[in-house]
Amino acid sequence: MSSDCNPTYSGVDDILELLTKSKSLHILMVMDRKNKPVRFSDLKKLVDSSSTTISRRLKELEAHGLVTRNVVGGVGNMSEYSITKDAKSLSPIIQSIFDWVDKRSK
Repeated sequence: MSSDCNPTYSGVDDILELLTKSKSLHILMVMDRKNKPVRFSDLKKLVDSSSTTISRRLKELEAHGLVTRNVVGGVGNMSEYSITKDAKSLSPIIQSIFDWVDKRSK
């Protein structure tokens, strides 16, 4: 059986699966609005989620090229996270989803 399915659909499915995981969109929105690197502990507070969830999402977002991690030397080797150009290009789409939800809730 041959498949005539456009391979882009699979890519859309993959990115939607990632973005619909708990806190993924929230993390990207916070990082976009900060417009500078964000420490893990600050993300945890701003997103109001467990360390486990934030850690998992950051690793997944990093694996998909939407977030970069930079280890800052010093005590405890603190990490800072930034959104990539790819994630930045998603910002208007993510914002429109947040706006749509906000409008529906009123």
